[in-house]
Amino acid sequence: PGLDLALSSTGQQEAIIDSMTAQLPLGRIGRAEEVAATALFLASDESSFMTGSEVFVDGGFAQV
Repeated sequence: PGLDLALSSTGQQEAIIDSMTAQLPLGRIGRAEEVAATALFLASDESSFMTGSEVFVDGGFAQV
């Protein structure tokens, strides 16, 4: 939703999102719920054995 709002005034919202999506290995823009799920995981006891790790929630962009 934040991306949609930020791009709505450009007049090129669809073209910009298509360009961004083409660069992502998963081929789509992530949803806010997916980012929130990762944050909740890191804040929960489920991540209690993790130390010093980076978790990328970017559709694989940083790994390519």
